[in-house]
Amino acid sequence: MAVVKSVKIDGEKIHVFKSAIYIFESSSGFTLELDLIVTEVTVKKYSKEQTLIMAIELEDGRVIESIMHVKTLSGGLPQLNLFCDVDDIDEYDHMDRINENSTWFPNIEEGITIEEIRKVEMPNENISLKLNLPIDQVEWLKKQKKKDLNQLFTEMIHKQWKK
Repeated sequence: MAVVKSVKIDGEKIHVFKSAIYIFESSSGFTLELDLIVTEVTVKKYSKEQTLIMAIELEDGRVIESIMHVKTLSGGLPQLNLFCDVDDIDEYDHMDRINENSTWFPNIEEGITIEEIRKVEMPNENISLKLNLPIDQVEWLKKQKKKDLNQLFTEMIHKQWKK
């Protein structure tokens, strides 16, 4: 069984929590599949791409470099599924083979939580609030810089959240 040591996407090393690399065998041929549990930020960055240039270092020292197609899986933990067609199956004899009738399929979500992932990289999201405030408070808010307001609300929420 091949074990992934590190992954680079377009030359940039990414944090991988868990992974599985294997050959998927179907009636139409063989594909190299790479399933990754990554941060939500990484999924957001790469999920809109159709193909990525991948460098996959295995624990046995082998490096697989390939252009792979991207598929994101919704629900559960943040994942990327990458795959490419395999021409010479003999190059991948050290990897597990799976087909649609296999009883075993890698479950890379087991043993990891979204909280653990967010400790490594917490995503930020924009939010719009509609408030009904006295005019003097509205004027004060409009004078503030976005960065300062973000910090103010972050601190205020953390204080309330910990109660």
